[in-house]
Amino acid sequence: MKRLCLVIASLAAGFAVSTPALADLQLATAKNCMACHAVATKLVGPSYKDVAAKYAGQKDAVDKLAVKIVKGGAGVWGPVPMPANAQVNTDDAKKLAAWVMTQK
Repeated sequence: MKRLCLVIASLAAGFAVSTPALADLQLATAKNCMACHAVATKLVGPSYKDVAAKYAGQKDAVDKLAVKIVKGGAGVWGPVPMPANAQVNTDDAKKLAAWVMTQK
């Protein structure tokens, strides 16, 4: 019985750790971010790993990226602008930006 409880607790802990990453990937997919971005490779826009590397160490990175997610941006990654994303609210943009910053 103790072994079963230990196994269940371990699985629950692993699920709790992996769920936020999965949930935010699902959010990125639901908000159509994955049409132009991928985790590890450049598509139309930079990969999330490249974005995380560029903004690593910046304390305000999540806030900066959240604004770019909602309002769009241009010139940072080349000539192709990122359009504004009116379907993404501020809270979701912060969740997405925080998730992007975990990609390495």
